[in-house]
Amino acid sequence: MTDHTPISDLSAYMDRLGADAQIAASALRLASESQKNQALMAMAKHIRAGADTILAANTQDMDAGRAKGLTGAMLDRLQLDDGRIEGIASGLEAIAALPDPVGIEDKRWGRPNGLTIAKVRVPIGVIGIIYESRPNVTADAGALCVKSGNAAILRGGSESAKSSTAIHTCLTAGLKDAGLPETAIQMIATTDRAAVGMLLSGLNDCVSLIIPRGGKNLIARVQTDARVPVLAHLEGLCHTYVHAKADPQMAVDIVTNAKMRRTGVCGATETLLIDKHIAPSLLPLIADALTDLGCELRGDLKSRELAIGINPASDEDYATEYLDAILSIKVTDDIDDALTHIAKYSSGHTDAIVTADDAAAQKFLSTVDSAICVHNASTQYADGGEFGFGAEIGIATGRIHARGPVGAEHLTTYKYTVLGTGQTRPV
Repeated sequence: MTDHTPISDLSAYMDRLGADAQIAASALRLASESQKNQALMAMAKHIRAGADTILAANTQDMDAGRAKGLTGAMLDRLQLDDGRIEGIASGLEAIAALPDPVGIEDKRWGRPNGLTIAKVRVPIGVIGIIYESRPNVTADAGALCVKSGNAAILRGGSESAKSSTAIHTCLTAGLKDAGLPETAIQMIATTDRAAVGMLLSGLNDCVSLIIPRGGKNLIARVQTDARVPVLAHLEGLCHTYVHAKADPQMAVDIVTNAKMRRTGVCGATETLLIDKHIAPSLLPLIADALTDLGCELRGDLKSRELAIGINPASDEDYATEYLDAILSIKVTDDIDDALTHIAKYSSGHTDAIVTADDAAAQKFLSTVDSAICVHNASTQYADGGEFGFGAEIGIATGRIHARGPVGAEHLTTYKYTVLGTGQTRPV
């Protein structure tokens, strides 16, 4: 069922999804690396062959999104074009090219009694993934789960329902081509919010992990209602700090890219911090570059005295993930002042420093407690593909199990194998 029509018995439908996913997970756990890679390559082939169908579905979603009044940033997240379709297909191939994480030994050691113990990577099981308006997450999440030997139950946002369904059709076709269960990647075929609550309940203990990817309201609901473990992807309130010893042109290039490359992604910089010793000469150049790109600037009194076109910023601005062409600015006294600001407002996602001073860079990298800390590069590199993970399900900002971009390796847990030669434990 993929048409998102009302389901007469939603509870029975969801229970069936869970049971089918658990059966598929058992098959995937034993699938060979070559079979999983064959499925991923076939998925990429079907994505390319189905590009026209996917784009037609996306056009319907985009039209509905405009009628609904979605912001420009949300529409950018939703939109697909030929380049983004090819990016989805290439991402599937990149995941196929990664080493198989299942069966990898993290460590092996011997004991004085002759036992050999190994810590071995194994799949988690069934993973429920809840996300909002980005249809490419359908392919990324499904493929990463297959690569790591997990079954996936996907719940995309209503805004991207038609696009995600078209992509999902290509994924299941790839599974079928490789002789793997099509139920290894299932998509909840209703926008009924009650289905999310049932998924969060664990579907009779069939679901092992929930991964939410979206805004604060979604994350808050998942963390409050889930009865199974949650790997949370929180908001990306990212900072770029321009240190007193930053290279001026590098700073201009990094800040404009970090803010304006794509304003709707979680790795976009939302606040610029700039040292007072370099701000008089550099802030006007950064402000002009951002204004020319259509960015609205909101800053403290010092920044407004140094550059034109900056509107007053409130405390709320510094606590806001805009996901839009808006940037808050603060002039800081020194690196300690910047670190204090980041500690207060950062969401723990990604924060960057621009400086030629290695000591300052090291202080920043060791002090900032975020999942990703960056020196002399754009915060928009906060992406699993850019990390060499092929793709990502999200950026985990917690401290349990996984942190930062969540790729195939991070969708495994481990077990211990103990090899003996007849040993018995003394009384």
